[in-house]
Amino acid sequence: MSQQAYRLEKEITKMVVLDYLLHVPQGYDPSSDEKWPVILFLHGAGERGNDLELVKIHGVPHIADKDPSFPFIAISPQCPGNAFWNMEKDAVMAVLDEVLANYNADAARIYLTGLSMGGYGTWELAAEYPGRFAAAVPICGGGDPKHADKLINTPIWVFHGAKDDVIPLSESEDMVKSIQAAGGDIKLTVYPEANHNSWSETYKNQEVYDWFLQHSL
Repeated sequence: MSQQAYRLEKEITKMVVLDYLLHVPQGYDPSSDEKWPVILFLHGAGERGNDLELVKIHGVPHIADKDPSFPFIAISPQCPGNAFWNMEKDAVMAVLDEVLANYNADAARIYLTGLSMGGYGTWELAAEYPGRFAAAVPICGGGDPKHADKLINTPIWVFHGAKDDVIPLSESEDMVKSIQAAGGDIKLTVYPEANHNSWSETYKNQEVYDWFLQHSL
């Protein structure tokens, strides 16, 4: 089953509207009791807007678009133009809840990841909603080290390029050091020769998905 485009319009404390791609793995059977793991993916700044085809350029939706058997339910919302993920937190979580309510998704195996602006969004959502995500992979982003105490119970694997001239490596390093000091479960992979694009190497690495699946709430 290929990725499909959807729009969520829902009244929470306010009306939220968010377009998103949804990948359901080939072999998914709605009549079965089998529960599938979920990846929530947050794209970078260049993919904002109202054209969901942009969201397929990088990362998880790019992989899922090429591989119908990609073995996760993959949710890839699109951030509106001129907005940032921290402004769309309610809408993103509403999309996640909508999918969980309507598909055989395993609420104990929800994984969060994003790149660049989506890396910042990953840090933000993981801190804002502790206990919702079984593991997180922020790529070439950054967060607020003061949130370390909210992140110590979420396994996190951080990726960054040493030569990143858009978002400096120190943004990831500061988060890692703060969470380590607080006693959290976190590790950092630095690509010595990579600039800002540290996501292509990460998302094509099967070890990342194997690592996700080692974690469950």
